Amino acid sequence: MTDKPRDTKGRRQLVKFSFYRMDHGWRALPENERERGRRAVADVVRAFSDRLQIRSYSLVGTRGDTDFLLWQIGDRLEDIQQLAGFINGTAMGPYLTMPYSYLAMTRPSLYVSREEARAERMQLHPGDSKYLFVYPFVKTREWYQLPLGERQSMMDEHIRIGRKYPSVKLNTTYSFGLDDQEFVVSFETDEPADFLDLVMELREAKTSLYTLRDTPIFSCVAMGLEDTLDSLAGTGERRNAPETEAAWQKVGEVSDSPPGSSRVVYYAGDQVAIFNVGGDFYAVSNRCPHANGLLAEGVIEAGFVICPSHGSRFDLASGRPLEGPAARPLRTYSVRVEQNGVLLGRPRAEPQPT
Repeated sequence: MTDKPRDTKGRRQLVKFSFYRMDHGWRALPENERERGRRAVADVVRAFSDRLQIRSYSLVGTRGDTDFLLWQIGDRLEDIQQLAGFINGTAMGPYLTMPYSYLAMTRPSLYVSREEARAERMQLHPGDSKYLFVYPFVKTREWYQLPLGERQSMMDEHIRIGRKYPSVKLNTTYSFGLDDQEFVVSFETDEPADFLDLVMELREAKTSLYTLRDTPIFSCVAMGLEDTLDSLAGTGERRNAPETEAAWQKVGEVSDSPPGSSRVVYYAGDQVAIFNVGGDFYAVSNRCPHANGLLAEGVIEAGFVICPSHGSRFDLASGRPLEGPAARPLRTYSVRVEQNGVLLGRPRAEPQPT
């Protein structure tokens, strides 16, 4: 696959939320057949990881009508369509249905005045939060007949309430003409209670008067894809398989990352920051777990990086936060250099917060 993400700065992204349900017959299959199906789906998703950011979530136990979510972010509708087709063609495909499917795009908000803030809305950067809450959203036609100034005033209140809950990151995407809903909103957080309180408080905002529909609501638990697929049959966490050559993926050349530099690549559905510190390579998830700051843009010092947003400092080898406000460690990846190529391996075991 390609060794660099496409240069998509300033371009809109396509966003797809594919909610899959597993037929009960899947659970009755022999374990070796289920394992073959799981591996086939994992291989397909891995093959698309250079074209799409793909995050997986389990809904086993949180809803009765769907079992897992693949959240996809990319540049081309064809990639989303092809991924779905390849999944249908796996040994797991005959047992899967898609009871919910939402297509959307990014675009600048009408209600954010700062140009730099508008530009940020063009690109989604999923973090490492444990939970994702998703729902489609439709406003009344009366809303669109109000003067822009009146709508802006109500949205200012809406935005003010949202800023009271910094642990909840909102992603707003737009579906006008693409799908049945007008928006798909998704919220990343480690604190479900904060999300609940946020939604309750937003019910009291004037904007709520103009909500036509904001259901169904999906409560999703972030998991690696193989763990997500394991959860469908209750097999628990993945067994610790030995790392094989197939687990390594080339993501660039050594010359792409001179000493003292950083760069961002996509690997296994994650946005990964690669650092060259005096000739030693480190790879960590690019989003700060405190407020999703871009670590690749941070200050690099001997063995650690400082988040440019709020100054959290992380050990690059272990991912541990050395200085707050971040309290949760980063996901780290194995790195090796081979024939002048930089290769990433499976995520290492995540350290516990100190």
